[in-house]
Amino acid sequence: MAAGWDGYRVLVSSGPEHLIAQLTRIKESSGLSVRALARQAGLSSSSLSRYLTGQLVPPWEAVVALCRVVARDPRPLRALWAEASKAGAAPSPRRNDLPADLADFTGRETESALVEELLRTAGAVAIDGMAGVGKTSLAVHVAHRLAPSFPDGGLYLDLHGFTPGQEPLEPSAALGRLLGALGVAHPPADTVERAALWRSELSRRRALVVLDNAVDAEHVRPLLPGAGKSAVLVTSRNRLVSLGGVPPVSLEALSPAEAASLFGRAAGVDLTEEEAVAQVLRQCGGLPLALRMAGARLRHRPGWTVAVLAERLRDNASRFDSVFGMSLQQLDAVQRRMFRLLGVLPGADFDAPVAGALADMTPDRVNAVLEELVDAHLVQEPSPGRYRLHDLIRRYAADIAADEEPQADAAVHRVLSHYLEQATAYDRTLPLLHRKETVPGDPAKAMAWFDTEYANLIACFDTAVRLGADDVVAELPQAMRVWFFRHRGTDDQVRLLEAAAAAAERLRRNQQRASLLVDLGFARAAAGRLAEALAAYELAEQSDLNDDELASALALRTGFVRRDLGDFEAAQAQFRLARRLFEKTGHRSGQSQALAFDGWVTLHLGRHSEAAELARASLALADGPAQITGLVTLGVALASDNPAESLQALHEALQLAEVQHNKAWCHNYLGVALRIMGSLDEALEHHRHAFELLEPLAEAQLEIDFLPTYAETCRAAGRFDEALALHERTIELARKLGRPHDEKLAREAYQVTVGSVPARDHGTDSRFRS
Repeated sequence: MAAGWDGYRVLVSSGPEHLIAQLTRIKESSGLSVRALARQAGLSSSSLSRYLTGQLVPPWEAVVALCRVVARDPRPLRALWAEASKAGAAPSPRRNDLPADLADFTGRETESALVEELLRTAGAVAIDGMAGVGKTSLAVHVAHRLAPSFPDGGLYLDLHGFTPGQEPLEPSAALGRLLGALGVAHPPADTVERAALWRSELSRRRALVVLDNAVDAEHVRPLLPGAGKSAVLVTSRNRLVSLGGVPPVSLEALSPAEAASLFGRAAGVDLTEEEAVAQVLRQCGGLPLALRMAGARLRHRPGWTVAVLAERLRDNASRFDSVFGMSLQQLDAVQRRMFRLLGVLPGADFDAPVAGALADMTPDRVNAVLEELVDAHLVQEPSPGRYRLHDLIRRYAADIAADEEPQADAAVHRVLSHYLEQATAYDRTLPLLHRKETVPGDPAKAMAWFDTEYANLIACFDTAVRLGADDVVAELPQAMRVWFFRHRGTDDQVRLLEAAAAAAERLRRNQQRASLLVDLGFARAAAGRLAEALAAYELAEQSDLNDDELASALALRTGFVRRDLGDFEAAQAQFRLARRLFEKTGHRSGQSQALAFDGWVTLHLGRHSEAAELARASLALADGPAQITGLVTLGVALASDNPAESLQALHEALQLAEVQHNKAWCHNYLGVALRIMGSLDEALEHHRHAFELLEPLAEAQLEIDFLPTYAETCRAAGRFDEALALHERTIELARKLGRPHDEKLAREAYQVTVGSVPARDHGTDSRFRS
């Protein structure tokens, strides 16, 4: 057994093993797969998988439901369940994305207590109120106070419902980021499926989710957790009255006493000038943001009295907000220029190098300027080295920039160039199949940078489109290629590549356009849009390619689509073309891959001996994980004639598999080989392992590959109901992904299975009627 799989089994033995053993017996006696058993018990298959592996202790109701499926009395299991509940499951890593709590958070005792109580009792609350009233501050403050009650950590996501110059984050994209924060790298493309997976993932955790700046109820509804012990805290300027099950808490301006306390703490002075203080509080309108800024203004002018501040605020009431204007006056010319330029900066947050590029400023100078802006409460620093502007202040800065900054577009172009340079530099440190060499660097650091800056990169791309910066539009998606490859299913990739290909065409860069079209086809294929993928590849092929490396990648990827469409002969022709082109460029790894997939489609064409020879030729040209496809092909090809060598190849592939996708693939085809050898029970176990590994990945492309093979093994083992359910799932998935070949094969296999059922088992089940 593979080292990676052994590690998975260690996790099983470390949990409440007595209850696990009983649940495993229930599963075995049911004769059902995890998915089928979960469906009959009314559970999610991902949760059931975790119950069976000790990663999660089931609620008692789930134990009862499982016993009901096999007509077993659950009462003898009650003591085991209680013992397991006390012991708990394997711990999951704690994550905390929450911004820092405000050191001078003041007042709001009544609202804080109400929010905390609602989170404990209802598991959800929506804080609403006008801009600047302190919704986010309260949400973050409460989240930090309740952190010990949520051992799986806190997630924070800004939905940008009211961020100037930025579109609100769509629910599908928001779900993708939230799932990514939980370690789900490849969520399904469908929003409904993403929401279901999100609820399933949260159901096995006790986490607190803060969803900041929602537009309305519909914006946030798909993001709400379902059953379980996780909780959600939403903020919005609008009252979300139609969000069922999420009670609202409305924030008003601070009371005079609270406002005075906050102003005094921010100013660092005793407030003895009662009349002057009252004037300042009236000017600030009880808004915490304005109070902090006014206090900071007074703190930085030790010669002023509160009366002087009040007078200055009265004199500066002509622009948007007098407090903002007063804070701006304490800055020098360089600091004021930085502030107004920040109003046109693409993205939600930034670091010092980005600000330096924006203002064309040296690192030492930019750090000093940002410190002054933070001290004046014009810029926030939610985490060390990361900065952002409150939405109100950003709009204020943008208004000033529109009036006073004629070079704003040039500053934005500098930022776009900075992000493109950074992305390109980090990308070159990441390994890629067709890349001749990578530059020295830390790949983990590069991926972390892309993770941190992803939302800003998308904002920069959209800004480049708006400004007509075709160089950036054409090049940025290519600099994000490896990140996108590791995060398939990201909503933005297809639209970025479509716009980039159009920009390259305008620039008359035919080779770059062809390369972008190849990437576009791959992105569409990863999303299950095979016909559209093929259309992109055909456009690339028409671009008069004179780059053999690009042509070889195009041939290989076209072969993948032809294979998935069921046109194996056309796929084989593409793989053989790719091999010749890889040979021409001396690319051994590429040759190995082309040979391996040539062998795979040859195997599906029924030519097992030829497939085995192609697989062996592939293995001679590669080593490590690059051998997996060749080893699996060899193992399945030899299953009927040489079982010993077949199993050796398949177990070697499993030992090389490092990521869940590859492990699942190896287990599934171990199941196929064992079925061919007649070891049906063992075959079924490997299929089940494959789906257990696949479940949290939500990878539809692999699922539609695995389902027919698992169904055939079930049919061979006489598990006809299970086989029929798997065929039904294949038909449903093939329709959704637009794969008529797979749907046709599944329907044919369904009829074969129906015909295999002994007549006495048909009963009155409508599925067996012709």
